[in-house]
Parts: sequence; C-alpha cells; structure tokens
Amino acid sequence: MRNIIYSIIGALFLSACSSDFLERNPLDQPSNEGFWNTEKDAVAAAMGCYDGWFSMTEVISLDCASDNAHDPFPWEGWSVQASGYATPSDPGTDYFGYSKMVRYNNFLENIHRPEMDDALRTRLTAEVRFLRAWDYFWKVLFYGDIPLVKEVLPITDANKPRNPKEEVIQFILDELTEIAPQLEIKYTGNDVGRVTRGAALTLKARMLLYNNQYADCLKACEEIMKLGYSLFPDYRGLFRISNKNNQEIIMDVQYVENLYSNETLGILPPASSGGWCSINPTQSLVDVYECIDGKTIGESPLYDPDQPYQNRDPRLSASILCPGDLYEGKYYDPIDQNDPNGDYYAPYGRSKTGYLVRKYVDNLGDYADMWNTAMNAIVMRYAEVLLMYAECKVELGEIDASVYDVLNELRDRAGMREVDKTVYATQAKMRELVRRERRVELALEGLRWFDVCRWKIGEEVMPGQVYGCRLGTVDPVTGKLALTEERIKTEVRIFDPAKHYLWPIPQTTIDAASEIKQNPGY
Repeated sequence: MRNIIYSIIGALFLSACSSDFLERNPLDQPSNEGFWNTEKDAVAAAMGCYDGWFSMTEVISLDCASDNAHDPFPWEGWSVQASGYATPSDPGTDYFGYSKMVRYNNFLENIHRPEMDDALRTRLTAEVRFLRAWDYFWKVLFYGDIPLVKEVLPITDANKPRNPKEEVIQFILDELTEIAPQLEIKYTGNDVGRVTRGAALTLKARMLLYNNQYADCLKACEEIMKLGYSLFPDYRGLFRISNKNNQEIIMDVQYVENLYSNETLGILPPASSGGWCSINPTQSLVDVYECIDGKTIGESPLYDPDQPYQNRDPRLSASILCPGDLYEGKYYDPIDQNDPNGDYYAPYGRSKTGYLVRKYVDNLGDYADMWNTAMNAIVMRYAEVLLMYAECKVELGEIDASVYDVLNELRDRAGMREVDKTVYATQAKMRELVRRERRVELALEGLRWFDVCRWKIGEEVMPGQVYGCRLGTVDPVTGKLALTEERIKTEVRIFDPAKHYLWPIPQTTIDAASEIKQNPGY
C-alpha cells in the first residue's frame, strides 16, 4: 500500500478525470481493452482507486464547519459553511463532484476481465465498493438527495436527477453488509492501509447511527468489538508518528515521505513555530472539557476562570494548544500584543481564537519537515466504535454495566475519573454525558458537524458570536496567566434550521445538469 505503486497511478487513471459527474469514463474503450489483462493490472487499478479517497486536510479541517473550530482563511472553503452565508455561487468546500465515482465504477465494470486469482478479485472488488460507499456517505450527509450512479454513464445519459436520500443510504448499507465478509480482518506489510472488514463495519455503523437506526448500529458495533481492536494506552501518543498503525486504528490514509507525503500538518502550529494557524478551536469546544474530578467547569470547585486550563481533562492539553502551554520550548502567548514570539492573535496568520490544534503536532521534533511527513491521517478508530455502542444503548434505553464499562475505558485511558453513577443514572443524564464524551474524545477529527446535524442542535450551537480566549499576559518563565475580562471575538454566525442542515449544491453543477435541483432555501 505504501510503496512506489502510487507513482504510476497518475498515468493509468488520474490524468483525464473530471470534477463533474457528467463526464463519462476517463479511460476510453480502446484503453480499457488494452489494459485489463493481468492480475498486475487489476492491482494497479485498485491502487488508483485509493488515490485521493480522503486526506489529512479533510480530517483536521471538517470541524471548521461546526461549532468546534473557526477557519480564518476564507479561500480554504470552510469559513463560509460555518458562518451560514454559503451560497450556490460560493458554496465553500465542494463534495458534489463525481470524478472519483467514475473511477470506481470503471473499475467495477472491468475487474471481471483479467486472468487472476478469484479470491483476490473478490477482495479488490470489495475494497473499491467500500470506497464508492464512502464517497456516497459524504455526499448524502452534506447534500441529502444526490444522484445514485452505479455504472459508467455515456455522455448522452449523464444528466441524472437526484435520488432520494433514503434510497442512497440503503444502497450504502446494502453494499457494506455484502462486502464486509469479503474483506480481510487485518493486513501486514505493504498491504497495511487497505480497507478491512472493520472499516466496512465501522462505516456501516456510522451510517446507521447517523440515520437513527440504533438497534442495527448496536449490532454492527458488537461485531466490530469482536475483531481484536483495542484502545492505544496513551491518548496523546495515539497521534504521534512513532505509534501509527497501532491497535486502535481501523482505517487511515497512508502517507509516504517524499513520495505520497502528508503536506498538511504545517497548517496547524503557531506562527512562532513556522505554522499557518489555519484551524482555530473555539471557546465553546474548550469549555466542554470536564475538570479532572469528572465535573463540568460549571460544577467543579477545581475550575478557576483565571487559570482556566489547569485541573482539566488531559485530553484538552493533548488536543488543543492553549495560552500558557509549553510548546516547542516556549510558553504559547496569543493573548498579549507584546508577545516577543509573534503569536498574538490579531496579526494576519495567527489564531483568531487564541487556540490551535495540538493533535498530530504535539512534538514537531517527530518530523524533519512538518510539510513533508509520513504521518497517517486517522479516519476511523476503535474509540469511536465504543462511543457509538454507548450511544445506541442509551438511546434504546438499555443502560447497563456495559455502557459504563466502555465509557470508563475511554476515561481511564485519558486519565479521567470514572463515571459517577449517582449523577449519571437516567437516560437524559447519560445522553448528556455520552454526547460530551464524544465531543472531547473525537475533537478536531472531522465528525462534529454530523453530530450537530443528526442531533438537530444546529440552532442551539451554531448561531451567534464565536468566542476565543480571554486576553492578558503569559509569564514567559512560568507560563502563568494574568487575564483581563476582555475576550477574543471572531465572526458572528447565522443558522437557519430550514436550510443549513444541508449544504448548497454548487451553481456550476446546477448550470451543467438541468435535472439537478437546488436544496431548499438556496
């Protein structure tokens, strides 16, 4: 998976791809006839389908569409989505394109042709069907009804209307159910990073959870929990390159330094470390982390608003760089305009909330060049499965010892106190806890927006002023804070529940395909 096959993909599959689903197969018929002959051809074609299936940029930027983070750079495509001001002419990040779908369908229409081992043919087919289901998963979450295209279309038949969301969801679930048994449980060597049975079942569980099918999601989670995954013992270390491909990882994007490199991590660190400060966590996210005694900041006697980052859930300091934190040999100070390191929030290229992402870049010494790394992008991990399991049990009213067990497993790993059963004894309180635990455990991993949508809390958490940290000073020797009452303010967002749970379809798509109708309100 992580070898020089990546370098030949472009010539085989990518050069003629279009960003528009109206385009037909990028390989014309003579090319197809000349290519699909051997097992080597089939393997190369499957590798071509993996190229660009997802990225580190998407993993770490998707939370900028939610209440978890702010992107200060409009050209990166996220700020307009979160603000509520996206339009069809300025839709922000576009997931409506079908170029990858053409590649997947072309593979599935031709994989029967090479002379090859049938078991390998079946497995490769299942892998590509997963990638196709993955692509549809994102499309249906962002846009609702979408065209469901299962074959390579001739250009004369490519102007397709949108299929109902429910039909697409059922297609995704049927595909994942059928292919899961055909996939390997685990890979070794250069095959590490390929789609596994656990990945198919985890995507299935996600789709079921997001569609409020709790009983079926619970069954999928229980099946995953028998496959041998476990939590990596160190939450902070989970996101370090020395620990990649560990026992918690279910699916990730594999990178190879200097060949298929991760070029994204440099957007995260502070300016004083050469970073771009592109993703700025919000005060809303920081405030949701409990204190070390297991109580919220509104309840805990340990919480000091003048030293707000002390005595907190260790996942806060592992995930978010806060004022006064020691980072790369100096205390991070985005709150004082006299900061000698140049990290003050106001100038261009600094955090506009005062907070930055620390996951993946906790130790810049891990990388010779933070713009060229082999750090993988974690797309699915076992902690998410445990959280889905707990949520399903709570929503089904089946709150038993197993629910507390999985939550305590996560909290123990983080260094937090176990759940207080005297406080969290009802369905309402357990729902509150599970949702908070999910937000902090998976913070800045690209899942928050979909939780906002499925819980229908957008009108509660999205509109209004986006706040950052309080201003003041950071002692350059000790990191101690001296805060004023003034708090950083960024943008003011709007949210209309009648339209903003879906994104606008780009106007370029509407103009090119008369059968595609716009989402309501846009």
